[in-house]
Amino acid sequence: MTTSIHQRIAEELGVRERQVQAAVDLLDGGSTVPFIARYRKEATEMLDDTQLRTLEERLRYLRELEERRTAILESIRGQGKLDDVLEAQIMAADSKARLEDIYLPFKPKRRTKAQIAREAGLEPLADGLLADPSVDPQAAAAAFVGEEVADAAAALDGARAILVERFGEDADLVGELRERMWTKGRLLSAVREGKEAEGAKFSDYFDFAEPFAKLPSHRILAMFRGEKEETLTLTLEPEAEPTGTYEGRIAYRFGIADQGRPADKWLTDTVRWAWRTRILVHLGIDLRMRMWQAAEDEAVRVFAANLRDLLLAAPAGSRTTMGLDPGLRTGVKVAVVDATGKVLGTDTIYPHEPRRRWDESLATLATLAKTHNVELVSIGNGTASRETDKLAGELVKLVPGLTKIVVSEAGASVYSASAFASQELPGMDVSLRGAVSIARRLQDPLAELVKIDPKSIGVGQYQHDLAETKLSRSLDAVVEDCVNAVGVDVNTASAPLLTRVSGIGSGLAENIVQHRDANGPFRSRKALKDVARLGPKAFEQCAGFLRIRGGDDPLDASSVHPEAYPVVRRILKVTSGDIATLIGNGTVLRGLRPQEFVDDTFGLPTVTDILTELEKPGRDPRPAFKTATFMEGVEKLSDLKPGMLLEGVVTNVAAFGAFVDVGVHQDGLVHVSALSHNFVKDPREVVKPGDIVRVKVLDIDIPRKRISLTLRLEDEVAKGAGQRDQQGDGGGGGARRGGGGRPEGGRAGGQQGRGDRQRQDRGGQQRNAPSGAMADALRRAGLDGPDKKR
Repeated sequence: MTTSIHQRIAEELGVRERQVQAAVDLLDGGSTVPFIARYRKEATEMLDDTQLRTLEERLRYLRELEERRTAILESIRGQGKLDDVLEAQIMAADSKARLEDIYLPFKPKRRTKAQIAREAGLEPLADGLLADPSVDPQAAAAAFVGEEVADAAAALDGARAILVERFGEDADLVGELRERMWTKGRLLSAVREGKEAEGAKFSDYFDFAEPFAKLPSHRILAMFRGEKEETLTLTLEPEAEPTGTYEGRIAYRFGIADQGRPADKWLTDTVRWAWRTRILVHLGIDLRMRMWQAAEDEAVRVFAANLRDLLLAAPAGSRTTMGLDPGLRTGVKVAVVDATGKVLGTDTIYPHEPRRRWDESLATLATLAKTHNVELVSIGNGTASRETDKLAGELVKLVPGLTKIVVSEAGASVYSASAFASQELPGMDVSLRGAVSIARRLQDPLAELVKIDPKSIGVGQYQHDLAETKLSRSLDAVVEDCVNAVGVDVNTASAPLLTRVSGIGSGLAENIVQHRDANGPFRSRKALKDVARLGPKAFEQCAGFLRIRGGDDPLDASSVHPEAYPVVRRILKVTSGDIATLIGNGTVLRGLRPQEFVDDTFGLPTVTDILTELEKPGRDPRPAFKTATFMEGVEKLSDLKPGMLLEGVVTNVAAFGAFVDVGVHQDGLVHVSALSHNFVKDPREVVKPGDIVRVKVLDIDIPRKRISLTLRLEDEVAKGAGQRDQQGDGGGGGARRGGGGRPEGGRAGGQQGRGDRQRQDRGGQQRNAPSGAMADALRRAGLDGPDKKR
């Protein structure tokens, strides 16, 4: 079946089968996706990393499908029930669901009512009534009364159980009804009695209905969470019309029709019983799983896309940085790190309530800044962030040359308490480690965030509801792709960063660091071969992604793989120069014809990449560093007014819109409908995490800590919009049964963000959907449904 797997993947990707074959061979041979995408373009005929990741995932699924197919064939063959027709059906099954439908009648199970009826000899009764409805059921059943069958009624019950099982295990019928229910049916949601106040965060779903096929990921996850928390009751409705069509399909499949014959009513009742008690239940379980998997896949995709944007955010660079981890009662933690991230000094200041040592704190910061020649001040965006930002503003006035930036502190506490932080910062108080992380993540977000479990970085939606394996696999792939796209300085990289390099696991990363500590910086890529357990395969996979700056060979600082150095030597012969004069010489390099350097080993794609890299060796694909400026005097929710124009930073992007930090401790939502004047299918087409944007405030709900924003600055503020000082009436935004609306879900879950420390204890605060006047204003403005957890 290997060939068919390759053919199927090729069709799905829209590529040639030989490309898939080459990629699979490389993956099976131990090559990583980043290595194949960068250095094996000739083999795969230019498959990129996105295609390769999809190929890898589909290969895993289809191989699991083949393993399951083999197991099912062996099971049925062992039962002596495998014939050519059944085997052909099993071999043609193209999904796990279809395979399980076919296997269901043969799947070993506990003794069912149908099995007991067969053992009592009642199958001929069931077959007879189904084949000839002109037979009177009571008379036919009387002939089967005996020791194991008490009376005619018991005989008919047994016969019905046999037919119900037969109807419910017909793979083609079940598959047809499943697809009909998916396309015609809808999900109903209602609040459980007495749960209105306690479950107010799910108020959008108190009386809600929407077709299965139209439900977006975040609404599915919100409703399932509401059901899990015993606030909502979910019902799967086959379709708005009566379900007779489903029963009709079952009856037609088995030649049952009510023509007034003696057994017709009994058979029709059997069909109804099969539908209501067996098939509908089975389909309900299937469609729940289908909805969940679709929602989960989309949530994982959104999380992965946002994580990629965050990891590839612009680095401030190698500059001495002061990190401020804001706090009120516990004080503001301070850490100064040098250009390489080494800690130069730490302190704790208490400028805010209740101690209010403002001047003393300012003097402490000024002394640290002057002593260590600080250039950047990195401020965490958690509790007391704006107050601390104001303090930093006064510091900037005192110490010329300083620049202050507010950064996300999501995951800082996770790092602080980690084993690696203990190893990296031994003897340092846990609370101060967070300030170090905040400083370093401004210098280089990628290098610092790889030390944290991706799930703790906080750019997902409903991440706590997702399958651990699927989410981790996807996020790990994103981190790996990002690290290798940027490249790693082997002489400064931490073990967690090295772990993410192609071909290097945690063990090899530790060996590299130990070798570096014992022998000094690596002078060449060749020296990596002296690291314990770093063999030829690992060297092949990692060498091109590791940079050695100022080493013996200038090429070692580029992304040119050592295996391709002979190509560069041939180029040098043509240009009659040396490597030092060739690197960066765009005039000479752009005048060369790549085709002249192609040989049997290195094709045109590789040679073209080499020439591009030589022109700008070791170039960083990340954007240039820039910062947002928060409006002075706008520090808390109550400072916001409808109509205000503000600058902010996109912190997270979900399927329904983007969240923007405007400097008031609570991100505002720009609904997908307010991102652009044109239709936006995916918000990430317009904005990404880290983008600096101009927004207009549409509405503020202080009790619910909700801000409605728009990127369309000419949008008018809805009449009656303003600050909500009282709780609304709990309505808003949902598609009511029999009504319209355009629900975007309650804020029953979603993003982990600032307040990271508090979240570790309480598991994340959940907020509900807009209600009352604010909901009306949101609907008029096209912003009816933020969905986020802070």
